[in-house]
Amino acid sequence: MDWYLYLILAYLLVLMGFNFYRAKKVQTQDDMMVAGRSLSVRVMVFTLICTWIGSGTFIAGAEFAAKAGWSALWLPAGAWVGIVVIYFLAAKIRTFGKYTIGDILEVRYGKFARLFGAVALIISFTAIVSYQFKAGGFILNVATDGQISVETGQFIAAMFVIIFTATAGMIAVAYTDLPNGIVILLACLIATPIVVYNAGGAAAMQNLPPDHLKVINQQFGQMPVLKAVGYFLATMMLLMGVQSMYQKFYSAKTPKDARTAVSLWVVGTIFVETVIVVIAVFAASKYWADIQSFLTSNGETGMNPASIVIQAARDMVPPYVGVLLLGAACAVVISTGMNYLLSPTTNIMRDIYQQFVNPEAKQKTMVALQKVFIVIIGVVAYLLCTRLTSVLEMSYFAYTIYGVAITPALLAALAWKRATKAGGLASIISGTAVALGLYIAGYIWPTIMAPVGDPNGDPFGLPLIYPALAVSLIALFVVSLMTKPPDPGTLKELFPDKKVS
Repeated sequence: MDWYLYLILAYLLVLMGFNFYRAKKVQTQDDMMVAGRSLSVRVMVFTLICTWIGSGTFIAGAEFAAKAGWSALWLPAGAWVGIVVIYFLAAKIRTFGKYTIGDILEVRYGKFARLFGAVALIISFTAIVSYQFKAGGFILNVATDGQISVETGQFIAAMFVIIFTATAGMIAVAYTDLPNGIVILLACLIATPIVVYNAGGAAAMQNLPPDHLKVINQQFGQMPVLKAVGYFLATMMLLMGVQSMYQKFYSAKTPKDARTAVSLWVVGTIFVETVIVVIAVFAASKYWADIQSFLTSNGETGMNPASIVIQAARDMVPPYVGVLLLGAACAVVISTGMNYLLSPTTNIMRDIYQQFVNPEAKQKTMVALQKVFIVIIGVVAYLLCTRLTSVLEMSYFAYTIYGVAITPALLAALAWKRATKAGGLASIISGTAVALGLYIAGYIWPTIMAPVGDPNGDPFGLPLIYPALAVSLIALFVVSLMTKPPDPGTLKELFPDKKVS
């Protein structure tokens, strides 16, 4: 397996060389944060795919599919609906032409909404970066038959992500995503039929529990339907408000390019996420006895379901396809890590430093200081990843806290003129407080978790997304309707082509 590792590392080193070359083009805030607003439709499509397709798909999503079967599609399906919604907003976002979602929040809700939104985003995105590092270590460990430890793999993944991102910002992110996106699509296209054939085709489904073939897997918990829909809502709410996507829209050459890229993005995303579930389910049918042994022995024996796609790459496809699939798995970790590392540091610079510390900061100072924060946030994420136990559960928490804290207020800012400053601020604060409060409460008082004491369960048996989203939406609508409508002048920047009433 050594040559697998050498090829993957060689590919990453080539990308590093290109990024050092592109770093010469980074001179201004626009270059660092939005690639000089110069991305073509082709680059936009692949960078959008790579932003969303990460370890949440190749590790967490695959683990979910191996344990739950076809009902695992509930998790990515929320993103597909979210992309459709975003299609109608992409041109408006590009026309607005700023840097972060904080720019939108401030226009509608004021500076404090920008600040609280930035805090929620930094918490959520640091968690997302941390499990990219965790997944990177896991992939390298499995791909090398344990020759590289998980801990060493995590360090290697963190090093590449931090160096790539700090080197050239959005220019590095977007143009690294272009070859990575091509590798991902090719790997999925070639590997899927081979895995299905080697698993035994449709007859292989007989090796799996009956629940694996159902729309709702009864192993989802005490309230399986609510849990399934909860996964759907969490991914949908995250995608509709995730800043990494908005930064890509800001980076497009024109509003038309942004909207065209989104229409192609949804096709690519549905394809990749669906075939990863297909690979995971059919591979699980072959290794089900080993997976069951892992689950019943508390990880002491058997096969970790989170490794199912990596195992398929090693044992169920020819070597040249296996290295392509392993390369795709590494590529998504690097690309997604870069996207979610750049984004919170952009918030630190734009929404905190430039707004509250040094409004007159020079361009060179902004670029240099953002690179410093990229390293700092990257190190924090690395330290957090060393303490993670489940990529799936951490991804669900990160999706939830972002989706309830940011997305309702953000979408209202773009589409609902009646949303007020007080309503938006109340939504952001209450959504964050409920999601974070219940999550922490589960660790302080494990008896409230269902199943009792299970850290991966739900507070009081109710998936976290429901109480947190309900409180966020109620606060947004009730407070907005109870307070004075926004001044027409406030709305002009976001509704320039429509009559403001």
